[in-house]
Amino acid sequence: MTSPDLPAELKAALDGRLRGFSRNDAATRAASISKTYRDGGGSGAIRSETDALAYALARMPATYAAVTASLNALAEIRPDFAPASLLDVGAGPGTATWAAAEAFPSLQSFALLDANDALRALALNLFSDSFRLRETNYERGEARSALAKAGAADLVIASYMIGEIGAAEQKALAELMWQKTGDTLLVVEPGTPAGYARIIALRERLIAQGAHVAAPCPHDGKCPLAAPDWCHFTQRLQRSRAHKQVKGAELPFEDEKFAYVALTRTRIEKRPARVLAQPEISKVEVSAKLCTPDGLAWTRTPRRAKADYARARRWRWGDAVMDER
Repeated sequence: MTSPDLPAELKAALDGRLRGFSRNDAATRAASISKTYRDGGGSGAIRSETDALAYALARMPATYAAVTASLNALAEIRPDFAPASLLDVGAGPGTATWAAAEAFPSLQSFALLDANDALRALALNLFSDSFRLRETNYERGEARSALAKAGAADLVIASYMIGEIGAAEQKALAELMWQKTGDTLLVVEPGTPAGYARIIALRERLIAQGAHVAAPCPHDGKCPLAAPDWCHFTQRLQRSRAHKQVKGAELPFEDEKFAYVALTRTRIEKRPARVLAQPEISKVEVSAKLCTPDGLAWTRTPRRAKADYARARRWRWGDAVMDER
């Protein structure tokens, strides 16, 4: 499994750009950009090199952790998947590209698309320090128009970007991304009800066009969850000193909530159940909420079933487990 923390090469590249950069200024800019996102805005608030660096310092670690967790789940279900080419849609500072490069040593070509000049410039600057990513192709343009001109790739990723476009554009973009997907499409969104709703809408639309779910769902059927419940996961990551300063945080870690779906062109015959919440462990039993190939299930594993109880105690939110009901 790939670590959820930024790789040493990327940390060093970011640290190099931070020399002489005011952490207080970064914190102010990051807070303003975050407010814009919460209010429904997008990356348009990021206009300068300083804005882009502040955003990367505040959000890149958590976004990287969420994408890495999603890629780990995909690799667990498809251990033989070895993509040679990547297309990163709405790539921003290149976070998903770094994550994919770490998760899949097989990747040989990297193509990125985004309309934000400041984020694109930062991404290329960070890539310049990487032997593997320095020749990356990063095209500037609005998502759908740039995507229409792009070539297909084995792995297509869109992370934390669908929410920045309108509903009609989301539908068109989903279909176009699937057209460009040679094998697998991964979409990651914030772990909010709205982020989940976008994931589910895209999932249903592309399943209708022949896609199959690799993760997190163990089936291609309708999501069994009903409002106010929603499917999301959490990934813990360590905060660096600079990260804590920019976030105005005291805790040495952060828990990023995210929703995702990995869709493939090849049906996966045997898919494990997925743990949908942190299991409740007592001296009597382990209670867990699972999404199974047959739908939603609440399992109770009694302590007297020693082997099963020991196994269930190790389950964590987001884990893939064999459905033994």
